[in-house]
Amino acid sequence: MSLRFLLVFIPNMEGCFMHKSRFWSVYAPYIGQFIELKRNLGFKYNTEATILSIFDRFVTASGETRVGLTREFSEKWCERRNNESVSYRFHRCICVNQLSDFLSKLGMQSYIAPLPRVQSSFVPYIYSSEEIASLFNASDGLRVQRRMMNTMLFIMPALLRLLYSTGLRISKALSIRNKDIDLTECCMIIQDSKNGKQRMLPFSESLAEVLREYVYYRNRLPLSLTENDYFFLSLDGSNCSTDTVHKWFRILLKRAQIPYTGHNHGPRVHDLRHTFAVHSLAKMAEQGIDLYCKLPVLSVFLGHQSLNSTNAYVRLTSEMYPGLLKSADIVCLNVFPDLTNYENN
Repeated sequence: MSLRFLLVFIPNMEGCFMHKSRFWSVYAPYIGQFIELKRNLGFKYNTEATILSIFDRFVTASGETRVGLTREFSEKWCERRNNESVSYRFHRCICVNQLSDFLSKLGMQSYIAPLPRVQSSFVPYIYSSEEIASLFNASDGLRVQRRMMNTMLFIMPALLRLLYSTGLRISKALSIRNKDIDLTECCMIIQDSKNGKQRMLPFSESLAEVLREYVYYRNRLPLSLTENDYFFLSLDGSNCSTDTVHKWFRILLKRAQIPYTGHNHGPRVHDLRHTFAVHSLAKMAEQGIDLYCKLPVLSVFLGHQSLNSTNAYVRLTSEMYPGLLKSADIVCLNVFPDLTNYENN
């Protein structure tokens, strides 16, 4: 049995063996170095590694024998494939552009193709301040109709306020452990966020007070809790699921008299994250803060990998609050590509 055969069927081997098992074109060693560099920088780079594997096969099938992407070859790679989504095509193109930039920095001239435009019909739902207050009041009034020790109803008042006050994704909020949150210093550590990094998230004293009240009642339950246990728990100590949060949230929307337009159309729990971003920008604009300088801060706070996603909120804020943003702030609208790049999950 040849070494080549063994490497193809041992996908978990690391180092150069892993790269050889996935890449065979003239770019194989450089793709391996590039992926290793990205992962050393803290990126998971799993989806991108798969795309580069497809690119490697594309290079081999095209008969390329020299390193360095030409304009013709790059444009051929960026052509739209049958049944390919717009977002995946964009991801595929930017991934190879990054490899091309890496090659250029190594002294191998390589063409970087213009990226295809990404347009999306999705527009996030932004709750008004009145709707937020109604949701909070509705969550405070939730009651179970019968004894259910696995209910997570009693976490909803604190959870909703946390989501709106920090912009956390629901999955990350439910994954917070006791050791990750400091209610005295008003900060928390977010582990393994979407871009594979760790970040510290400060929060207000008013939110800390809400969370302390939740902890007071949670700790009166007959549970033996440790620092490694999840912060948000059901009455019986079991973990809380995102599906159950979504079900309770539907009930809260009805009680708050906020129309629900259907599955995947919202309003959704995740729209609290979008609302946090827009309300934060609107408040900064009202206070005369330079949004151009503060946008990177908000981007880090939200855990975005780039400013593109955060910049979309500036556009949305401008549309929702005409006349609020100063002319200097409008510069932010043109600093980054004009992409509709709101998060859907």
